[in-house]
Amino acid sequence: MHDLNGKVAIVTGSGRGIGKRIAYRLAECGANVVVNYANSEQGASDIVREIAKLGRQAVAVKADVSSVGQIEDMVAKTVELFGRVDILVNNAAIDPMIDFFDVTESFWDRVLDTNLKGAFFCSQACAREMLKLGRGKIINISSVHGSLTMPRYAAYASTKGGMNAMTRQLALDLAKYNITVNAVAPGATEVEKFTEDPNHDKDAVGRQIPLGRIGYPEDVAPVVSFFASADADFVTGQILTVDGGSSTRFFLQ
Repeated sequence: MHDLNGKVAIVTGSGRGIGKRIAYRLAECGANVVVNYANSEQGASDIVREIAKLGRQAVAVKADVSSVGQIEDMVAKTVELFGRVDILVNNAAIDPMIDFFDVTESFWDRVLDTNLKGAFFCSQACAREMLKLGRGKIINISSVHGSLTMPRYAAYASTKGGMNAMTRQLALDLAKYNITVNAVAPGATEVEKFTEDPNHDKDAVGRQIPLGRIGYPEDVAPVVSFFASADADFVTGQILTVDGGSSTRFFLQ
Protein backbone atom coordinates (compact mmCIF):
# COMPACT_ATOMS: atom_id res chain seq x y z
CA MET A 1 0.00 0.00 0.00
CA HIS A 2 1.39 3.41 -0.94
CA ASP A 3 1.87 5.86 1.92
CA LEU A 4 -0.34 8.95 1.54
CA ASN A 5 -0.77 9.75 5.23
CA GLY A 6 -1.51 13.41 5.83
CA LYS A 7 -2.22 14.13 2.17
CA VAL A 8 -5.37 15.76 0.82
CA ALA A 9 -6.75 14.58 -2.51
CA ILE A 10 -9.45 15.83 -4.84
CA VAL A 11 -10.90 13.16 -7.14
CA THR A 12 -13.23 14.57 -9.76
CA GLY A 13 -16.18 12.52 -10.91
CA SER A 14 -15.79 10.13 -7.99
CA GLY A 15 -19.44 9.44 -7.22
CA ARG A 16 -19.33 6.37 -9.47
CA GLY A 17 -17.18 4.17 -11.64
CA ILE A 18 -13.41 4.28 -11.65
CA GLY A 19 -13.36 7.56 -9.72
CA LYS A 20 -15.25 6.03 -6.80
CA ARG A 21 -12.70 3.28 -6.45
CA ILE A 22 -9.80 5.72 -6.79
CA ALA A 23 -11.19 7.84 -3.96
CA TYR A 24 -11.44 4.78 -1.74
CA ARG A 25 -7.95 3.59 -2.64
CA LEU A 26 -6.37 6.96 -1.80
CA ALA A 27 -8.16 6.90 1.55
CA GLU A 28 -6.92 3.35 2.17
CA CYS A 29 -3.42 4.74 1.64
CA GLY A 30 -4.05 7.42 4.28
CA ALA A 31 -5.30 10.45 2.36
CA ASN A 32 -8.25 12.63 3.21
CA VAL A 33 -10.44 12.92 0.14
CA VAL A 34 -12.77 15.39 -1.54
CA VAL A 35 -15.28 13.30 -3.47
CA ASN A 36 -16.42 15.47 -6.35
CA TYR A 37 -19.60 14.77 -8.27
CA ALA A 38 -21.90 16.55 -10.70
CA ASN A 39 -24.90 14.22 -10.73
CA SER A 40 -24.09 11.10 -8.67
CA GLU A 41 -24.95 12.50 -5.25
CA GLN A 42 -25.97 9.15 -3.76
CA GLY A 43 -22.81 7.45 -4.95
CA ALA A 44 -20.69 10.28 -3.57
CA SER A 45 -22.43 10.05 -0.18
CA ASP A 46 -21.93 6.29 -0.15
CA ILE A 47 -18.19 6.50 -0.77
CA VAL A 48 -17.81 9.25 1.85
CA ARG A 49 -19.38 6.88 4.41
CA GLU A 50 -17.10 4.05 3.31
CA ILE A 51 -14.03 6.26 3.66
CA ALA A 52 -15.14 7.33 7.14
CA LYS A 53 -15.07 3.66 8.19
CA LEU A 54 -11.37 3.68 7.34
CA GLY A 55 -10.81 6.48 9.84
CA ARG A 56 -10.08 9.03 7.14
CA GLN A 57 -11.90 12.27 6.46
CA ALA A 58 -13.94 12.72 3.30
CA VAL A 59 -16.47 15.21 2.02
CA ALA A 60 -18.71 15.17 -1.04
CA VAL A 61 -18.54 18.38 -3.06
CA LYS A 62 -20.87 19.04 -5.97
CA ALA A 63 -19.19 20.85 -8.85
CA ASP A 64 -19.52 20.69 -12.62
CA VAL A 65 -15.93 20.70 -13.86
CA SER A 66 -17.00 22.24 -17.16
CA SER A 67 -17.47 25.47 -15.17
CA VAL A 68 -14.29 27.27 -14.09
CA GLY A 69 -16.22 29.10 -11.39
CA GLN A 70 -17.43 25.85 -9.87
CA ILE A 71 -13.91 24.40 -10.04
CA GLU A 72 -12.56 27.38 -8.14
CA ASP A 73 -15.30 27.06 -5.53
CA MET A 74 -14.49 23.35 -5.07
CA VAL A 75 -10.80 24.02 -4.55
CA ALA A 76 -11.54 26.89 -2.17
CA LYS A 77 -13.82 24.62 -0.14
CA THR A 78 -11.12 21.96 -0.03
CA VAL A 79 -8.61 24.45 1.36
CA GLU A 80 -11.18 25.77 3.82
CA LEU A 81 -11.88 22.27 5.15
CA PHE A 82 -8.44 20.66 4.94
CA GLY A 83 -5.98 23.53 4.59
CA ARG A 84 -4.20 22.18 1.52
CA VAL A 85 -4.34 20.25 -1.76
CA ASP A 86 -1.64 17.64 -2.34
CA ILE A 87 -3.19 15.42 -5.00
CA LEU A 88 -5.57 16.00 -7.88
CA VAL A 89 -7.06 13.17 -9.89
CA ASN A 90 -8.77 14.42 -13.05
CA ASN A 91 -11.24 11.60 -13.53
CA ALA A 92 -14.51 13.34 -14.45
CA ALA A 93 -15.52 12.52 -18.02
CA ILE A 94 -18.41 11.68 -20.29
CA ASP A 95 -18.09 9.25 -23.19
CA PRO A 96 -21.25 9.26 -25.30
CA MET A 97 -20.97 7.39 -28.60
CA ILE A 98 -22.36 9.16 -31.64
CA ASP A 99 -21.93 8.98 -35.40
CA PHE A 100 -19.45 11.49 -36.81
CA PHE A 101 -22.08 13.25 -38.93
CA ASP A 102 -24.41 13.61 -35.94
CA VAL A 103 -21.91 15.54 -33.82
CA THR A 104 -23.29 19.02 -33.22
CA GLU A 105 -21.53 22.07 -31.85
CA SER A 106 -23.34 21.74 -28.53
CA PHE A 107 -22.45 18.03 -28.27
CA TRP A 108 -18.81 18.73 -29.08
CA ASP A 109 -18.65 21.56 -26.55
CA ARG A 110 -20.23 19.45 -23.82
CA VAL A 111 -17.73 16.61 -24.22
CA LEU A 112 -14.69 18.87 -24.62
CA ASP A 113 -15.70 21.15 -21.75
CA THR A 114 -16.12 18.27 -19.32
CA ASN A 115 -13.25 16.02 -20.34
CA LEU A 116 -10.48 18.39 -21.38
CA LYS A 117 -11.29 21.94 -20.33
CA GLY A 118 -12.33 20.64 -16.92
CA ALA A 119 -9.08 18.74 -16.41
CA PHE A 120 -7.01 21.75 -17.47
CA PHE A 121 -8.65 24.24 -15.16
CA CYS A 122 -8.83 21.80 -12.23
CA SER A 123 -5.07 21.37 -12.70
CA GLN A 124 -4.53 25.11 -12.80
CA ALA A 125 -6.59 25.79 -9.67
CA CYS A 126 -5.00 22.96 -7.69
CA ALA A 127 -1.48 23.74 -8.87
CA ARG A 128 -1.84 27.22 -7.39
CA GLU A 129 -2.41 25.58 -4.00
CA MET A 130 0.38 23.06 -4.55
CA LEU A 131 2.79 25.92 -5.14
CA LYS A 132 2.30 26.91 -1.49
CA LEU A 133 3.40 23.43 -0.40
CA GLY A 134 6.38 23.24 -2.75
CA ARG A 135 5.13 19.97 -4.28
CA GLY A 136 2.10 18.25 -5.70
CA LYS A 137 0.75 15.38 -7.73
CA ILE A 138 -1.65 15.62 -10.67
CA ILE A 139 -2.95 12.38 -12.19
CA ASN A 140 -5.11 12.45 -15.30
CA ILE A 141 -7.41 9.56 -16.13
CA SER A 142 -7.02 9.24 -19.88
CA SER A 143 -8.02 6.25 -22.01
CA VAL A 144 -6.71 3.87 -24.62
CA HIS A 145 -8.97 5.91 -26.92
CA GLY A 146 -6.36 8.65 -26.76
CA SER A 147 -4.22 6.61 -29.16
CA LEU A 148 -6.36 3.66 -30.33
CA THR A 149 -10.03 4.17 -30.92
CA MET A 150 -13.20 2.80 -32.46
CA PRO A 151 -16.18 4.06 -34.48
CA ARG A 152 -18.49 6.74 -33.04
CA TYR A 153 -15.97 8.11 -30.55
CA ALA A 154 -14.77 11.20 -32.45
CA ALA A 155 -15.38 13.71 -29.66
CA TYR A 156 -14.37 11.44 -26.78
CA ALA A 157 -11.19 10.21 -28.48
CA SER A 158 -10.25 13.80 -29.28
CA THR A 159 -10.46 14.73 -25.60
CA LYS A 160 -8.29 11.81 -24.52
CA GLY A 161 -5.68 12.48 -27.18
CA GLY A 162 -5.70 16.06 -25.96
CA MET A 163 -5.37 14.92 -22.36
CA ASN A 164 -2.28 12.89 -23.22
CA ALA A 165 -0.69 15.93 -24.84
CA MET A 166 -1.76 18.09 -21.90
CA THR A 167 -0.18 15.62 -19.47
CA ARG A 168 3.19 15.98 -21.17
CA GLN A 169 2.88 19.75 -21.45
CA LEU A 170 1.88 20.33 -17.83
CA ALA A 171 4.63 17.98 -16.67
CA LEU A 172 7.09 20.26 -18.44
CA ASP A 173 5.53 23.50 -17.23
CA LEU A 174 5.16 22.42 -13.58
CA ALA A 175 8.37 20.45 -13.07
CA LYS A 176 10.22 23.49 -11.74
CA TYR A 177 7.61 23.71 -8.99
CA ASN A 178 8.09 20.06 -7.98
CA ILE A 179 4.61 19.18 -9.25
CA THR A 180 4.47 15.95 -11.20
CA VAL A 181 1.83 15.26 -13.84
CA ASN A 182 1.11 11.77 -15.12
CA ALA A 183 -1.79 9.92 -16.72
CA VAL A 184 -3.38 6.51 -16.45
CA ALA A 185 -5.03 5.20 -19.61
CA PRO A 186 -7.52 2.42 -18.86
CA GLY A 187 -8.87 0.11 -21.50
CA ALA A 188 -12.32 -1.46 -21.31
CA THR A 189 -13.25 -1.31 -17.63
CA GLU A 190 -16.35 -2.59 -15.89
CA VAL A 191 -18.24 0.47 -14.69
CA GLU A 192 -21.94 1.23 -14.48
CA LYS A 193 -22.48 1.33 -18.24
CA PHE A 194 -21.76 -2.40 -18.43
CA THR A 195 -24.56 -3.19 -16.01
CA GLU A 196 -26.97 -0.41 -17.01
CA ASP A 197 -26.72 -0.74 -20.80
CA PRO A 198 -27.83 -4.09 -22.27
CA ASN A 199 -25.78 -3.33 -25.39
CA HIS A 200 -22.55 -3.73 -23.40
CA ASP A 201 -21.49 -7.36 -23.09
CA LYS A 202 -18.50 -7.47 -20.76
CA ASP A 203 -17.82 -11.16 -21.46
CA ALA A 204 -17.69 -10.58 -25.20
CA VAL A 205 -15.37 -7.62 -24.70
CA GLY A 206 -13.22 -9.63 -22.30
CA ARG A 207 -12.69 -12.39 -24.84
CA GLN A 208 -10.98 -9.86 -27.13
CA ILE A 209 -8.48 -8.81 -24.45
CA PRO A 210 -5.16 -10.73 -24.31
CA LEU A 211 -5.41 -11.30 -20.55
CA GLY A 212 -8.86 -12.77 -21.11
CA ARG A 213 -11.07 -10.46 -19.12
CA ILE A 214 -12.36 -6.94 -18.89
CA GLY A 215 -10.66 -4.54 -16.50
CA TYR A 216 -12.03 -3.45 -13.13
CA PRO A 217 -11.72 -0.15 -11.25
CA GLU A 218 -9.55 -2.07 -8.78
CA ASP A 219 -7.00 -2.54 -11.57
CA VAL A 220 -6.73 1.20 -12.15
CA ALA A 221 -6.78 2.61 -8.62
CA PRO A 222 -3.39 1.21 -7.44
CA VAL A 223 -1.67 2.79 -10.43
CA VAL A 224 -3.17 6.13 -9.41
CA SER A 225 -2.00 5.72 -5.82
CA PHE A 226 1.50 4.94 -7.11
CA PHE A 227 1.62 8.17 -9.11
CA ALA A 228 0.28 10.03 -6.06
CA SER A 229 2.94 8.64 -3.75
CA ALA A 230 6.57 9.43 -3.01
CA ASP A 231 7.46 6.25 -4.92
CA ALA A 232 6.78 8.23 -8.11
CA ASP A 233 8.58 11.43 -7.16
CA PHE A 234 10.93 11.12 -10.15
CA VAL A 235 8.21 10.13 -12.61
CA THR A 236 6.46 12.83 -14.62
CA GLY A 237 4.96 13.29 -18.08
CA GLN A 238 4.15 9.58 -18.37
CA ILE A 239 1.03 7.82 -19.67
CA LEU A 240 0.63 4.34 -18.22
CA THR A 241 -1.81 2.08 -20.03
CA VAL A 242 -3.92 -0.34 -17.97
CA ASP A 243 -5.77 -2.41 -20.56
CA GLY A 244 -4.95 -6.09 -20.17
CA GLY A 245 -2.77 -5.93 -23.26
CA SER A 246 -5.46 -4.65 -25.63
CA SER A 247 -3.23 -2.00 -27.15
CA THR A 248 -0.64 -4.62 -28.14
CA ARG A 249 -3.05 -6.00 -30.74
CA PHE A 250 -3.07 -4.75 -34.28
CA PHE A 251 -6.82 -5.03 -34.54
CA LEU A 252 -9.44 -5.35 -31.82
CA GLN A 253 -13.01 -5.96 -32.95
